[in-house]
Amino acid sequence: MNKDAPMRLAAVARLLVGIVLGGVLAAGSAMAAEFKIATVAPEGSQWMQDIRAAAGEIRDRTQSRVTIKLYGGGVMGNEKQVLRKIRVGQLHGGAFTAGGLAQTYPDIVIYGLPLVFRSPAEVTFVRERMDGELARGLEAAGFVSFGIAGGGFARIFGNEPVTGTESLRGRKVWVPDGDLISAAAMQALHLSPVALPITDVLTGLQTGLLDIIAAPPVGVIALQWHTRVRYMTTQPMMYSCGLMAVDAKAFKRLSPADQAVFREVMSAVYRRFDQQSIADDKAARDAIQAAGIRVVEANVADVTAWQDAMVTVNRDLGAQGVYSPRLLEELQGHLQDYRRQHPAADAAARQ
Repeated sequence: MNKDAPMRLAAVARLLVGIVLGGVLAAGSAMAAEFKIATVAPEGSQWMQDIRAAAGEIRDRTQSRVTIKLYGGGVMGNEKQVLRKIRVGQLHGGAFTAGGLAQTYPDIVIYGLPLVFRSPAEVTFVRERMDGELARGLEAAGFVSFGIAGGGFARIFGNEPVTGTESLRGRKVWVPDGDLISAAAMQALHLSPVALPITDVLTGLQTGLLDIIAAPPVGVIALQWHTRVRYMTTQPMMYSCGLMAVDAKAFKRLSPADQAVFREVMSAVYRRFDQQSIADDKAARDAIQAAGIRVVEANVADVTAWQDAMVTVNRDLGAQGVYSPRLLEELQGHLQDYRRQHPAADAAARQ
């Protein structure tokens, strides 16, 4: 045999191995990837309809390489349970409130601090400057998101009118399970909260375990809580928002082209959700009044006292590492800028 033959055979073998491996990798990249995503949004809700439509578009544009299976109505459990199932690979993502992702990325709660914002215009001004930073932080923590959708301001609901601090004394006030910020706010006001996951609130209202809830009107209607309350206090308590979060490891196994399609389609949906949120909030408040729920105002002195107390609470929680003090300082700086630039709007929001 020619002395160069073994070298040529080895080269051919390497080439064949490369071809085979390349074929395997190519086949692997074209394999279908199913994303299992959970939410507490009820089946038939507008959120489910829009996300199902987006899932269909992603499937079509990726030629079925990427499909999405949705689990609605809380069938996969509350937010903590969904996160646990994502960690073990049973799910790949979920639709969360900001607070529901706090254990994964604490800074995501920064927009929902009590009594920080006074109007939707302030929220818009701040979010234009901070949304990108929060999305990057969440991705570094292991989750890909597609934009934040506002849910309106949480307001106080109950079976008795709440006009100030005394109206809350001795009442069973709901705070989301694991929500350190709301619990600290209740403690600062010398109230005794009842911690429950979102999925248990309706039962809590039905059984008398809860007397008072603070939630955005859109959520109160969607989750049928409005059927168990008789009064709404108009004072905006905190800004609520939500987002879809998908496990970054699962997402990055997609080809770059399929990742781009997924991001494009879901980001467009969440932009629409966000743009529609202000109109939806007003419509929900109108629907609540039409359902016979009476609207009351909180007295100005008590609101001022609540705001003063929350300044201290928010600062202290930042110092304790519940979220970044730097981000809190940045948010407050943007609010100061807005209020200086819009003194009339700020004065109106204070009334």
